[in-house]
Amino acid sequence: MVTIKDVARRAAVSPSTVSRVIAGSNRISLQTKLRVQQAMEELNYVPNAIARSLARSHTRTIGFTVARQADEAFANPFFSEVMRGMSTVAQALDYNILLSINPSAEEEREKCMRLIKERRVDGLIVSTSRMKDRLIDALAEEQIPFVLIGRSAEKPVLSVNNDNVQAARTATAHLFEQGYERVLFLGGDRRLVVTQDRLAGYKQACYEWQRAYDESHALEAEFSIEGGYRALLEAKERGIAFDAVLAADDLLALGALKYAETSHYRVPEQLGVVGFNDSPLLSFVRPPMTSVRILAYELGIEAMELLIDTLENPAKAGMKKEILLPSELIVRASSVRSGGENTAGR
Repeated sequence: MVTIKDVARRAAVSPSTVSRVIAGSNRISLQTKLRVQQAMEELNYVPNAIARSLARSHTRTIGFTVARQADEAFANPFFSEVMRGMSTVAQALDYNILLSINPSAEEEREKCMRLIKERRVDGLIVSTSRMKDRLIDALAEEQIPFVLIGRSAEKPVLSVNNDNVQAARTATAHLFEQGYERVLFLGGDRRLVVTQDRLAGYKQACYEWQRAYDESHALEAEFSIEGGYRALLEAKERGIAFDAVLAADDLLALGALKYAETSHYRVPEQLGVVGFNDSPLLSFVRPPMTSVRILAYELGIEAMELLIDTLENPAKAGMKKEILLPSELIVRASSVRSGGENTAGR
């Protein structure tokens, strides 16, 4: 095992200087700090405080990782509901949760692998999956205990998910049933598996209702009210005609309502709007908004229970299991048509 003395020799300093660098002393020059840190990295040295935790069988801490900007993550009720479900189980079973919020996928991967390497967590709950996801690949390759909230596109893993394809198909069909002809899909980053699945459900409904799928009617936007609003404004400027919006998130759907208000379109007569997640306040917006109810709280419960069960029963570590939770379309006034001209996207 690499010791402080090994690091000191590599950095050409005293062991006490290495200790002060580790402790964050401000009495050490920047040049010396950088030399010591480089030596620690080259030798793969783990500080004593962390090494002591390695001797324990468990830290009883679960990492929950979110690859979003902090303000975006906390603005979305989905993540707080997932956290609430996870916390309910963790508290009952005497586990702690370490929240890791990262602005990019690459930073998320680096930080998660560091958390595991330093044994600060026993396992991870990953909140987002992408196409060709390097974090999931790394966790699977290193045989790290983790549970994915969502679906892995490339390999089977322990996961808890909604049937996003079926949910989007049902929501899109509802809009066609109400007489809307040009339904626009408003989604997030196309690299996200959840966006791909909800887009697939939208495409299925278009096919079943004999509506030709038009790539121009599948928009990509930042997961925010402003992101949804700007995407629809740009669609209008490009001459894309639409009379309804299926939004892959409630924040995007609220952006659609803002677009309707500023553009003077009546909802639902001229523009139908359906969201995803059924956030608690949707029944209070005007008009009350139709949304797919996702069991975010239950997702958090199931994910935490599944991971802790795996940690406490090592024989289950190699299992590949997907728990699929139901969803429900909650129909409100934003998509129930009583007549009107289709002009929202003209």
